[in-house]
Amino acid sequence: MPNTSHLTRKQQEILDFLIDHQDQFPHPPTLEELCLAMGLKSRGSLHKHIQSLIDAGLVEAPNRKQRGVRLTEAALSDVNKNESGLPLYGAIAAGAPIEAIENISYMPVPDQLKTDNPCYVLLVKGDSMIEVGIFDGDWVVIEQRSHARNGEIVVALVDNNEATLKFIEQYPNETLLIPANSAMQAMRFHPSQVEIQGVLVGQMRSYL
Repeated sequence: MPNTSHLTRKQQEILDFLIDHQDQFPHPPTLEELCLAMGLKSRGSLHKHIQSLIDAGLVEAPNRKQRGVRLTEAALSDVNKNESGLPLYGAIAAGAPIEAIENISYMPVPDQLKTDNPCYVLLVKGDSMIEVGIFDGDWVVIEQRSHARNGEIVVALVDNNEATLKFIEQYPNETLLIPANSAMQAMRFHPSQVEIQGVLVGQMRSYL
């Protein structure tokens, strides 16, 4: 994956322009066309910035057959990945445990609702977490990890085939998966029966 953290502001601006306008050019733009499109005066200065993008693996080096400024496959795949959002792994029970369906699609998620660690999205089914505001049909953002503190809301895989969203309390000889619904009882398991697959870090809801 290309690293863009070292780019200057102008280099990032040129890269963003190429990404945002790649469909507006009938062919990869020449330096002259790019200067005109971006309202730049110095072709020489643009050439230096393009060379830096080539060195960073973001733009292909020109050759006899291809003289235009073309994004590399690595840059395009990184763009597509960013646009696709987090993986949506299907449904999870906020009620009786159901299997988490790994029919993977992708969902855009605001940065404020996820962490810097790997995350994924699940669709909530059931009403066992309604007293903390998690309702049937909500999407929850889960940070992928295999450990949690007592009192955190986790995705717990039970007996290696059913996943559920609950508060967790862990003791040497027992693990409790606790609903946020006073009409429901805590589920009690031997620790060997429960595998933590992530911790709740965000939530989304549609009113459509």
